[in-house]
Amino acid sequence: MSPLLLPLTPRFIALTLAILSTVGFAIALAFDQHSILLAIGFSVALFLSVIGTIDLFQTSHSVLRNYPILAHFRFIFEGIRPELRQYFFEGDKDGMPFSRDRRAVAYQRAKAALDVRPFDTHYDVYSDGYEWMAHSIAPRPVAKEPFRIMIGDTECTQPYSASVLNISAMSFGSLSANAIRALNGGARKGGFAHDTGEGGYSPHHRENGGDIIWELGSGYFGARNPDGTFSPEKFAAGATNPQVKMVELKLSQGAKPGHGGVLPAPKVSREISLTRGVPMGEDCISPASHSAFTTPVEMMRFIAEMRRLSGGKPAGFKLCIGHEWEFLAICKAMLETGIYPDFIVVDGKEGGTGAAPMEFIDHIGKPMRQGLYFVHNALVGIGARGRIKLGVAGKVITAFDIIRAMALGADWCNAARGFMFAVGCIQSQSCHTDRCPTGVATQDPTRQRALVVPDKIERVANFHRATLHELAEMTAAAGFDHPREFKPIHISRRISPSQVATFADMYPSLAEGELIAGSGNPRWRQPWDLADAHSFRAVA
Repeated sequence: MSPLLLPLTPRFIALTLAILSTVGFAIALAFDQHSILLAIGFSVALFLSVIGTIDLFQTSHSVLRNYPILAHFRFIFEGIRPELRQYFFEGDKDGMPFSRDRRAVAYQRAKAALDVRPFDTHYDVYSDGYEWMAHSIAPRPVAKEPFRIMIGDTECTQPYSASVLNISAMSFGSLSANAIRALNGGARKGGFAHDTGEGGYSPHHRENGGDIIWELGSGYFGARNPDGTFSPEKFAAGATNPQVKMVELKLSQGAKPGHGGVLPAPKVSREISLTRGVPMGEDCISPASHSAFTTPVEMMRFIAEMRRLSGGKPAGFKLCIGHEWEFLAICKAMLETGIYPDFIVVDGKEGGTGAAPMEFIDHIGKPMRQGLYFVHNALVGIGARGRIKLGVAGKVITAFDIIRAMALGADWCNAARGFMFAVGCIQSQSCHTDRCPTGVATQDPTRQRALVVPDKIERVANFHRATLHELAEMTAAAGFDHPREFKPIHISRRISPSQVATFADMYPSLAEGELIAGSGNPRWRQPWDLADAHSFRAVA
């Protein structure tokens, strides 16, 4: 859009009208200086013009920069929100209540606002699904240093000390350049990692120098030949960059597992073309499956090649669990080849996306906890859990979310939603339209100017720091020094008004090496028998 037309767009029309009205009233007053109505009209128009101009150039609120004057109505409604009790009492699709309250916590932490509230819990503690952690009557001192976890097995020559909370995969292309800059700058300031998503390792990821996990999807963006196949040379050129700390093969994502993606030709800008290695003027295709391997054994060899090409950095893969025998086939391939990934990220189907078919979002793939439970126990069952670290993603926002995941076996958590809130996302659900009101999920340069990078860098770092501080306090309250000490027995869930179960009751564990020895549990024996290291298809 031409800059000359911007004042006529709906976003700026209120400011434009205010300025024009100010000029009009000023001219009228020049001819009738004694008119009280003209003086009042001029004063109001001038006041709105000043407010709108301040909105346009202030750096704290993205919505005001994109919608001067008009966006103040949002803050008025936000100001009376605590009085609207029904605002807090809404349920999520996955059974997590009070989702908007969780979002408010993320905003408060990002803004370094006071993160406390009066009166009792907003939860009905006797309702089905309410969860809590056990505390200790002998709490520990609160840890002073942020919690970290070392990732990298014996074949890894450059292990990585990762924070227990990192930025989950979100691609440049789905997010704006300014959003990527802010996220990565916050990662550097806070000492945690930033997953690139499958859209490639872009110049915007490199600009601020934050630690990078380079995710490689089926399109091999940034590491592909002209025909779309994997290019070892291009991958090595990026993966050996010191900023890249780990390399991750994406098999599927929770929001739309088993579904490819298309970035329409009109959205393939010059920047995206250069980052992804795709031509402008053509649709950018992410195939549903990989071309670099077709069997579990080939996949293990490909991961070993990624580790070698990166210079010995941790190499792993991400997936949402679908057919259980397919993951167990990967486990059998590990045993047969002796090749083990350094890490696995389990993505839950409750995770978000910019655009996906409704049925995929609602009904395909395992939720994060069930997927994590399955993967953790499968690795225990083949005796490999000690050498493979587990990350998870799927609506992780609060410290309690992290604790629940680590109690079920996670070593660290990735979060997308919480960090998006930190850079200004208001969940307008316009990601797929390229009309994001806060400049987070758009390639429109006039919209993404609303996202002021230095301000949002601080907010990203604030959110991470405040969440880990709360994690440290909760960990100490449980009598532990590190959240990895949480086990399923420490988390309880109300399953009826009169019944409670611990996670240990709900998620029974396998014994070390039980799958290799031959589990007698039908829940595990059947998918194990169907698994084949040389095929992702079930054994006939």
